[in-house]
Amino acid sequence: MSTTSPLRGRLPAPWLCALTLCAFTLQTDDFVIAGVLPALARGLTVSQAAAGQLVTVFSVVCAVAAPVAAVSTARLPRRALLTAALALFCLANFAVLLTSSYVTLMALRVLAALAAAIALPTALAATARLAPPERRGRSLATVMAGLTGAMVLGVPAGTWAGAALGWRATFVLGGTLGLAALLLVRGTLPALPPAPATPLAARLRPPNRPAVLYALLAAAVAVLGNLLLQTYLAPFLHDLAGVTPGTLGVLLALTGVAGIAGARAGGTLVDRWGAGAAFATAALVFAAATAGLALCGVRRPAALALVVPLLAVWAAAAWAIPPAVQTRVLTLAGSAHGPQALALTSSGVYAGASLGGALGGRLLASYGPGALPVAAACCTPVALLLFAAAGRRRPRPVPPRQGALASSARHPQR
Repeated sequence: MSTTSPLRGRLPAPWLCALTLCAFTLQTDDFVIAGVLPALARGLTVSQAAAGQLVTVFSVVCAVAAPVAAVSTARLPRRALLTAALALFCLANFAVLLTSSYVTLMALRVLAALAAAIALPTALAATARLAPPERRGRSLATVMAGLTGAMVLGVPAGTWAGAALGWRATFVLGGTLGLAALLLVRGTLPALPPAPATPLAARLRPPNRPAVLYALLAAAVAVLGNLLLQTYLAPFLHDLAGVTPGTLGVLLALTGVAGIAGARAGGTLVDRWGAGAAFATAALVFAAATAGLALCGVRRPAALALVVPLLAVWAAAAWAIPPAVQTRVLTLAGSAHGPQALALTSSGVYAGASLGGALGGRLLASYGPGALPVAAACCTPVALLLFAAAGRRRPRPVPPRQGALASSARHPQR
């Protein structure tokens, strides 16, 4: 089968649906713990702060393993690699049914994160290679829509399943989604030859430029502020407004819809105003929304009529930040290093998520849920300073090696 089979008509190709389901499944599994955090903590007889570290560990493993896995598995066939990663993912989720130990569950989350660190970059790389050049951008956007769709459907569904059937049902749902993605990948994804291996040193080269490093740090700090609150949204909303698990599922769906709208708005702002102004606008709106949530905590219980709009604005602003970061990183890194820099951007995002989960857990245990939005708002000025520092530094022009452009056209980098 040709690796450039066109997308027929308006309907996406079956392989594109399979890869989008992969992204949806992996993102759901990453964030769904936030929706069942109190029940999971009770079931494992640990604190909610300790339970939140399951999210932190997942993000840390993905941040560290993704670039290393991309290099070490570069010579493996793509379909076989993606199938194996999804099989490991399913095993790690279904095995939760057999454990009641916090340590064992932590080990299973590490396995699931390793699978995700392999599967998501592989899915994106396969999309870039299979899509016709004139539809490559839209095809990648379709797969990325699986990530935001997880916040709208997957995380709320996992929350509802956990509320109705117990917190282990949330992981069973993740394993079931992974099994569906595995079967769809095996049935629809064409056989792809492995891409040329890229040395790890080459993937880590872009941060040697201070401007790119500042932009990546700005992304990590912005995500830290977001995940610091999002990871512990269940105890925060329960303390703020008495939100129950069933209501939490509805609110998570609402924030997912707001996030999709925010991502689209962020891209539009980048096109119209530039990356700097778009980042500043989204970051300031994020700070205002989190400050509003903090003020709501002064007189608890707060009315949902006041909390819900602030949650929607918070989610929209958080998802509006990535387009500005990606645009600036591409501009700073240049054509020779852009793909590697974008790959490291995802590692920076996971690093920020892991730090956010860890710091949020410490604040929750020491000061209570009310400290979370205050700390999230305080991350904004740091992110703005880092992003502004990236904008003040002009990248040095790096001439591509002879034949590099032709090679990248034949084998798009992941």
